Amino acid sequence: MRTFDLIRDAVLPDFRERVADYLVQYESVLLSNTEADPELKQATAHQLRGYLRGLNTTRVLGMADWEELDRRVVDTWL
Repeated sequence: MRTFDLIRDAVLPDFRERVADYLVQYESVLLSNTEADPELKQATAHQLRGYLRGLNTTRVLGMADWEELDRRVVDTWL
């Protein structure tokens, strides 16, 4: 399953729509078919990690889910 699909599934149901709106911005850069600036992709991946950490801190995303998703972001884009 793709990383962004996993994020959507891991978020509590009450927050999925709001989180999905934010994820579109990250997806557009990280999953772009065009060759994006490597620094932009790296910066976006770091921002996504921070966003996921924030979701975990506010208990919208569980700790086990956060750890797995953070690992996937690092392995895929950093």
